[in-house]
Amino acid sequence: MKDISIEIIQQKLAETHKKGAAHADIFIQAGTAHSAHYEDGRIEELSSSNTDGSGARIIAGDKTFYSHSPGTSMSAISQILSEAEASAFNDTGLSPENNRTPVLTMEEHISPPEIGYMKELDFKIRKKSKYVRQASFRYSISKRNILIIRSDGICAADTRTYCSFSAQIIAEKDGALQTASERRCMALPHNDFWSGSDPEKIAFAALDRSLLMLQAKPCPAGKMKVLLAGEAGGTVIHEACGHGLEADIVEKDHSIYRNKIGEKVALETVTMADDPTIPSLYGSYRFDDEGTPAKRNILIENGVLKTYLTDILSARTSELPLTGNGRRQSYRNIPVPRMSNTFLLPGDSDFASMLAQTDNGLLVKKMGGGEVNPTTGDFVFYVSEAYIIIKGRISSPVKGAILTGNGPAVLQNIIALGKDLYMDPGVCGKSGQGVPVTDGQPSMLIEGITVGGSEA
Repeated sequence: MKDISIEIIQQKLAETHKKGAAHADIFIQAGTAHSAHYEDGRIEELSSSNTDGSGARIIAGDKTFYSHSPGTSMSAISQILSEAEASAFNDTGLSPENNRTPVLTMEEHISPPEIGYMKELDFKIRKKSKYVRQASFRYSISKRNILIIRSDGICAADTRTYCSFSAQIIAEKDGALQTASERRCMALPHNDFWSGSDPEKIAFAALDRSLLMLQAKPCPAGKMKVLLAGEAGGTVIHEACGHGLEADIVEKDHSIYRNKIGEKVALETVTMADDPTIPSLYGSYRFDDEGTPAKRNILIENGVLKTYLTDILSARTSELPLTGNGRRQSYRNIPVPRMSNTFLLPGDSDFASMLAQTDNGLLVKKMGGGEVNPTTGDFVFYVSEAYIIIKGRISSPVKGAILTGNGPAVLQNIIALGKDLYMDPGVCGKSGQGVPVTDGQPSMLIEGITVGGSEA
């Protein structure tokens, strides 16, 4: 980082206010990444990339004007800021810069990780079961330096390192196929990531689930109690509740939670938080992608809606507090309100007591994908691993289960919350962008979710 260059950029940004800008900023990144895809005994893909670039944003009124370009030099930054001003004010009066020295660089690149263990892992998986038809593993590591310079004089810098490993196993028996996957994703350097992760454990968890589902019976359909294990993942919390609390969705009248701050939207036992300050989680950061310091935000407290997740634009237009949730995929994207690490706080029930309260129902151990309508909170989610509960005891595994319901209704129909808390990482898609997030929940016993299955 060059202090003189930063001062020049700040001066240029300050000039935009005189022309009518409410806010202006420059987002600069210098990044490198490596990934490997191993499938059926061979490396399918190896890739490495550098992502150096800059984006200039001007907010004038309720409109955003944006320009981006590869490169982090003063020349590149001056050009994109000039283009943003031309769009916002029909003004091309910025003086050009010929300085091609990078304002931000990746001083210490990360090396491609060792992937030789994948061949041995594939051998062990296939040796474990004759039903394995396909085994694939993906590993990725990335590092990104970012610098945000704002027209209000704030300058924020951060370094973010991410690692992820996933395994997918397809098993076949008597013509029936079952697919299962498992992953681990953390905001950690390569060595620290593997000190707390075991690729063999991850891969065998996927294998065990695929073999289990080969033996599973068709899931019965109907309305029943559902016991969501903590390790099922926070899909319901993220998709059916979290997106509806993002301020841009609320502002567009696309959220069931619109105009409900201060109102009771869940049971008194429910407290929901979004916290990017938790060390090492996949959705963690020190500053958001607008330079706002990260902080813990309580979205729902004891059942009462407290706030929405905001970025600079939504906070201004809706007169809401700034929560530090302006996030973007890269310098090519405009920041929008996004979740980070979003979770329900634990309760005081143990798993055995919740199981005992379920005469007949469904235990969900692992969620799959699904769809949600943020306007209503209605959702349809697929289940990867589930068991029938009969008279308070776990019975046989079932396949083909689908949960259909409503996010706000789920928060109103929680019978008990467990003492445990599991955090499940992933990549959240919104506005054509993907950002790393973590979703979390304790075990939850829920009254009356409609379960779709292949057995009536």
